[in-house]
Amino acid sequence: MIALPRPRLLSPSSDEGNEGPRGVPRRILHRVNTALARHLPEQRLFLRSDTETRFIRLRPLTQALVLSSGGLVLAWTIIATAILLMDSIGSGTARDQAARKQLVYETRLDTIAHERDARAEEALAAQERFAVALQQVSTMQSALLDSEERRRELETGIDVIQATLRRTMGERDAARTEARVASAALAGEVEATGLARTGDLVATLDILSHTLGETAAERDAKIAEAETSRAETEAIAYEKRLMEERNDEIFNALEDAITVSMNPLDKVFKSAGLNPDDLISQVQRGYSGQGGPWTPVSMSAKNDPTASIEEARAARLLEGFDRLNIYRIAAERVPLAMPLKSAFRFTSPFGTRWGRLHAGIDLAGAYGSPIYATADGVVIHAGWMSGYGRLVTIKHQFGIETRYGHMAQIRVKVGDRVSRGDRIGDMGNSGRSTGTHLHYEVRTGGTPVNPMTFIKAGRDVF
Repeated sequence: MIALPRPRLLSPSSDEGNEGPRGVPRRILHRVNTALARHLPEQRLFLRSDTETRFIRLRPLTQALVLSSGGLVLAWTIIATAILLMDSIGSGTARDQAARKQLVYETRLDTIAHERDARAEEALAAQERFAVALQQVSTMQSALLDSEERRRELETGIDVIQATLRRTMGERDAARTEARVASAALAGEVEATGLARTGDLVATLDILSHTLGETAAERDAKIAEAETSRAETEAIAYEKRLMEERNDEIFNALEDAITVSMNPLDKVFKSAGLNPDDLISQVQRGYSGQGGPWTPVSMSAKNDPTASIEEARAARLLEGFDRLNIYRIAAERVPLAMPLKSAFRFTSPFGTRWGRLHAGIDLAGAYGSPIYATADGVVIHAGWMSGYGRLVTIKHQFGIETRYGHMAQIRVKVGDRVSRGDRIGDMGNSGRSTGTHLHYEVRTGGTPVNPMTFIKAGRDVF
């Protein structure tokens, strides 16, 4: 009979000592194991070798810990799988996600297009209001000139009436002097001739009395005429004061209109990085129109040292109108408009991109979308250029030029004069491009500048 070696415990589990692992009293461990033994009886795992047999004792507490850990791992696996399945079911396939993103982009583009149309309508309304304001200014200027002419006529009438009144009063004083002289002569003649010439004196007195009566009647008529002239003078003076007040109101309205119209244009040019004074001097060198109903007033105010306050104000107004007109001409020659009127989206801004300068902005839209000139100018390039593909370059005044690249079709040729809003080509994908879009540049003095500076400034005008 073979004697089996005595089994030996693989891990320490003797009953020696008063504390278990981590300092837990063995009495508590014994009670816990006893309580769990009803459901998880103690198990032994035997390990046999050639020389001996060993076993591992799995107490109820150890089994409970192992089962709990396995249950937690299983529960976490189930929850994670469920979350992934729910997320996959909720998000759908990659195509559905792309379709939803495309729908969101299209909705956003529609919203932006509506906002752009609303801004365009506001710009048109602003232009109409500006035209109405100019018409009102012209009407008020005509009324101002008529008022000035009427005032001068009234001043001339007052001078004539005053001269007539002075002449009448002089004649009245002369008649009184003649009457006194005649009375003195009559008294002396009566003393010299005595009673013999009483009849002649009576006749002379009758004639003199008649003459004095006529003179007195004429004097009274002159006095009445003077009073009438004085009343007319006062009425004319009152009307003149009213006219001056009306002229002052007209001047104030015109000055306010010029200020309201000038300030936004000043802001536009300064926002675009342009000096308004330089623009005005350059426009004046190429634009020297003269004439019109304002020229006499302007010349009078400038050359006459005795010019009235109204004439000086009128001269300042004319200078303001001239400056406003020059601003309007300059605004037509600066690229402040958008090159696209159809739906588009910004795909790349001005600035450094991938370590190199991106000299313009990229506007993506439908293939063949119309492209429009952003200001008046002359086409200096219309053809293929490396990197740009089909390119149109327009030279504007003040040393500014614009470039329109990656076109599908060019609709102008070199030397053509174009105006703001003229169609110059169609959007495409020519040259070094990854998709259908317009590459738009603005250069001043040959140096690229951010086109959005001009576009944002132009929103206050167009």
